[in-house]
Amino acid sequence: MNKIVDVLFLIRPNAQFSVGDTFESLKWLDEEQTKPTKAEYDEGVKAYDAQAYARKREAEYPSIQECVHAILDDDLTALQEKRQAIKTKYPKS
Repeated sequence: MNKIVDVLFLIRPNAQFSVGDTFESLKWLDEEQTKPTKAEYDEGVKAYDAQAYARKREAEYPSIQECVHAILDDDLTALQEKRQAIKTKYPKS
């Protein structure tokens, strides 16, 4: 997905729409939710951007399978070190 789509779903979950490369190209198809204003969209962009660190962390965090193996192999220290390194790499703003 692209950022515009992600932001629109953030501010209007499950909405029906089509959009190109700009907010201005938005065609609202949803009959249950109102089309967001440009100001609402801009606020959504701010909220989306504020979570960039979380999306980056999630992409690099150990998988559930890796976590299970660390637990079973009694290697939680290494797992926590890896998680902390990722948190340091992508700090909260």
